[in-house]
Amino acid sequence: MKLIVSSSELLKGVLAVSKAVPTKSATPILENFLFNLKGNVLEITASDSELTLRTQIEVESAAEEGMIAVPAKHMMDLLRELPDQPLSISTSGDSSFECRWTSGTSTLPYFPAEDYPPITGTDENALTVEFPAQSLVEGISSTIYATADDEMRPTMNGIYFDIDTDSTTLVASDSHKLICYTTKDVKASEKSSFILHKKPAGILKSIIGKETETVVISFDSKNAVFKFDQTEVICRLVIGKYPKYRDVIPQNNSNILRINRLQLLNTVRRVSVCANKASNHIKFDLQSGSLEISAQDLGFSIAAYEKIQCQYDGDSLSIGFKSPFIIEILSNMGCDEIVMKFMDSKRAALIVPAEDEQDSEKICGILMPIMI
Repeated sequence: MKLIVSSSELLKGVLAVSKAVPTKSATPILENFLFNLKGNVLEITASDSELTLRTQIEVESAAEEGMIAVPAKHMMDLLRELPDQPLSISTSGDSSFECRWTSGTSTLPYFPAEDYPPITGTDENALTVEFPAQSLVEGISSTIYATADDEMRPTMNGIYFDIDTDSTTLVASDSHKLICYTTKDVKASEKSSFILHKKPAGILKSIIGKETETVVISFDSKNAVFKFDQTEVICRLVIGKYPKYRDVIPQNNSNILRINRLQLLNTVRRVSVCANKASNHIKFDLQSGSLEISAQDLGFSIAAYEKIQCQYDGDSLSIGFKSPFIIEILSNMGCDEIVMKFMDSKRAALIVPAEDEQDSEKICGILMPIMI
């Protein structure tokens, strides 16, 4: 392999895939980048066997094609210290390659590309959908925090993509809270679904640029492939059946609270300082035109309450929640005003942005109450 490439472009390429490089692996070859030079295009691959990231960059010139596995950490450390300039990379017969720049040279080892595990994508039965990039980022951002860390129920550790013929819904739940993000921008010829683990979901959210327009998703029963710009993300899906989430979404909650999101969030934060640290319980006392939020810890003889004006239409109601859950939901909704809908003190509350209440593309949260 012999090529000349911009050091800044090469750094951008390796950083784009570096999130898939394991820090420690039972398969040491995975601690390397796989470089594959074809013509004037250098393909860079990183994988931890569950997740693979691949990108392409154009090189300034290529004298000899080839494939090698290069140490990821050493390569990134070197490129970070180089100012932008042409970088000449060439291999020698002694399992080492040379990086030459204007004022110096570095020699690093490389490993045979044959030692790198084969990357498995999707099969011929894969389904394909096109997802507007920013809708995908928003959908992941709006749901990922609600995923669980449950070894007994691995399906809850990811985001469920429920793809229908007229809309697509992203769902995440840890059994205490459930978040749905629905968009009509993504449709399929037939109903289908998959569960994307939270790790690749988080990486996707971080590497999709604001200029990216569309992400093409192909998936089968085992793997999903996300393609955008010059980048490809291949990940193993979570196998299992996701619970029937639509069955738990309240449909007839008739007690309705409309309130400024930040006002409610800041009040919950202040009051929860005095909540019991083991239970984090807080209480909502709702009456026409007002909401009182209170918390207490009898063990330390501390308590707090705050009363705020609001628009509340419904019966007088007292209902308890775990403060971290409601803080998470309110912190991850970007709206100015929210609507909370209650049935009674024992059934789930529905939370939606006020401006999206009747919209075709909206976020909704379901929060389970606690006994008070």
